[in-house]
Amino acid sequence: MSQETIFSKIIRREIPATIVYEDDEVLGFKDIAPKAPVHVLFIPKNQIIPTLDDLRAEQAPLIGRLALAAAAYAREQGLAEDGYRIVMNCREHAGQTVFHIHMHLLAGAVLGDFGV
Repeated sequence: MSQETIFSKIIRREIPATIVYEDDEVLGFKDIAPKAPVHVLFIPKNQIIPTLDDLRAEQAPLIGRLALAAAAYAREQGLAEDGYRIVMNCREHAGQTVFHIHMHLLAGAVLGDFGV
C-alpha cells in the first residue's frame, strides 16, 4: 500500500473496528459515526486509492467488487427487501474525510432524499 490511512490500520487490525464482511479484496466494518441504523463502510484491502477521481480504468472492477460486497451484506442481513443506499463521496465538499476510497451502505430506516 502506498499511503497510510486510518483504514490501513483497520485492515492490519492495529486499531479496533467491528468487521462485518471480509473477502480477499474487500473489508466491511461499521462506521464509528453512523448516519443510519445500519452504516457499514466497504473498502479495498490491497490498494489505497485516495479518491474516486484517482481511480484508473484498470482499477474500475474494484468499485464493482465493493458494490457486490455491500449488496451481499445487505441481503445477508435482511436489508435488501426494504432497501438500502450505497454512497461514495469524492473530496471534502462531498463529505470525504478519509482519503482511501470507500463505499457507505446505509439502511435500517426510511432514508428519504439527500443532498443540499
